Amino acid sequence: MLCSLYVDRRKIEVNGTDGLVEVVVLNDDIQRDPLGPVGLFEPPGCARRNGGSTVGMMRLLVVDDEIDLANTVAAALRREGYAVDVTHSGQEALDRLLINPYDLVLLDLTLPDIDGLEVCNTIRTDPMFDPTTRILMVTARDSVGDRVIGLDQGADDYLIKPFALQELSARVRTLLRRETTGGDSVLEAGGLSLDTARQSVLWNGNEIELTTKEFSLLRYFMSHPEEVLSQERLLEHVWDEMLDPFTNTARVTVGTLRRKLAGATGVQHIETVIGAGYRFLQDPVEGESGDPVEGSDL
Repeated sequence: MLCSLYVDRRKIEVNGTDGLVEVVVLNDDIQRDPLGPVGLFEPPGCARRNGGSTVGMMRLLVVDDEIDLANTVAAALRREGYAVDVTHSGQEALDRLLINPYDLVLLDLTLPDIDGLEVCNTIRTDPMFDPTTRILMVTARDSVGDRVIGLDQGADDYLIKPFALQELSARVRTLLRRETTGGDSVLEAGGLSLDTARQSVLWNGNEIELTTKEFSLLRYFMSHPEEVLSQERLLEHVWDEMLDPFTNTARVTVGTLRRKLAGATGVQHIETVIGAGYRFLQDPVEGESGDPVEGSDL
């Protein structure tokens, strides 16, 4: 099997068998440039296998000084439906964490400026950082002592390179669902059943077809039922930093999601709160129209 994708104008080829592959970066001269102690991955550019799992959108930060590896992992996670930002130093990671509400940090330990253990300890002990941010250490430090130290410093999980992308995805999915679903992969709200592992949405046993972004948006709504969610908050958690903050993408996606849900269920699950945002209703109202409230400026 051979798959390719392009990251920062560099071609990355993926070769492998039995579900595990080796990532090889080809430089501008098309000479093989092995990607250091790279992990084993499921091809991010290949078609997903039947039964492959994808979760709804949450915002992740990948911190790794191996640029090609970090970008490859980010591309694969985006394919799984996550909003992913990338940084290559400990200080930049801390700076971004002060600005953006990340749900999970994938943290390498061997960074050029600050050791990843110190970054983890800062996140856990400095009151300026959100203590609920989950941390998955992804590192080549593989001794039992290293793992114990990493977990004692505050990591929620520890994954050793090389690794299979399927395992990385499973660990990420498990960490992200602990708080919102109590460890269950299925969300239930408003009569809808959303399975984060199978990426499916059911209404009375019938599946509703959604795009990856619509599924991600619905997962965030169902994780916060009856809360008024501003457009800015949706942009922060459902899209990554590459999105233009002045775009109407959120409004358009909410509109298409609302119309699909209304068409499939005959009721309204998402209401517009004029001047404030949107609210997912535990008790949806009658009506098939997916249009926003008249006079809404959202």
